[in-house]
Amino acid sequence: MSDPVLSLRDVHTDIAQYHILQGVDLDVPRGGVTMLLGRNGVGKTTTLRTIIGHWKAKSGTIAYNGDEITSLPVPARARAGIGFVPEDMGIFADLTVEENMTLAAASGPLDPQRRDWLFTVFPPLRTFWHSEAGNLSGGQKQMLSIARAMAEERSLYLIDEPTKGLAPAIISTMAGALRELKRQGASILLVEQNFAVAKALGDTAAVMEDGRIVWTGAMAELAGDAELQERLMGLSMEAH
Repeated sequence: MSDPVLSLRDVHTDIAQYHILQGVDLDVPRGGVTMLLGRNGVGKTTTLRTIIGHWKAKSGTIAYNGDEITSLPVPARARAGIGFVPEDMGIFADLTVEENMTLAAASGPLDPQRRDWLFTVFPPLRTFWHSEAGNLSGGQKQMLSIARAMAEERSLYLIDEPTKGLAPAIISTMAGALRELKRQGASILLVEQNFAVAKALGDTAAVMEDGRIVWTGAMAELAGDAELQERLMGLSMEAH
């Protein structure tokens, strides 16, 4: 693979006394969706948080667009064009949807054209624009969380389990938004437990086990091989 947007080489991350990432090697192709898969607790969320800088890599290197960012603070990584959607959503419950979006547009006021585009991708945002975020439903909060990362155009999005616990209609909206990001040329590294979503959205896949990447390849190859799924993750996608 030539010119990946993101490359991790031998990345180790400790959290307290625990050695979570144990030499992660990962390339994220430019302009596609890479699924980061694996059993619970193998290090997927820690990988995303290490890339954005919430956790500091103990050793190894992280390169984004060819530049090493391993030691950069979180704001510098965001300004460089990396968006992050945490599993816990990361919204401000006491602020309105509009205020949440305004804060997310770090380089200045939210561009009206970008706002209107987000309204087409996430129609409920328009309806609840002046409502406090804390009053939204779980699915609406997740939409707002992803929309915040999309407030400005970014070249790489790190998204942690965006469809967890959501109704099928909301999942469909989420998937449509991610397809639109991909259509615009963005690269996405996506942690997702919903295998139907992973199969539908993923171009490539990386499977983690015990803090390491143990398999990489085409998402279609993994989705079409039940034996490989069982060997890597202990389950079959067709059963989910």
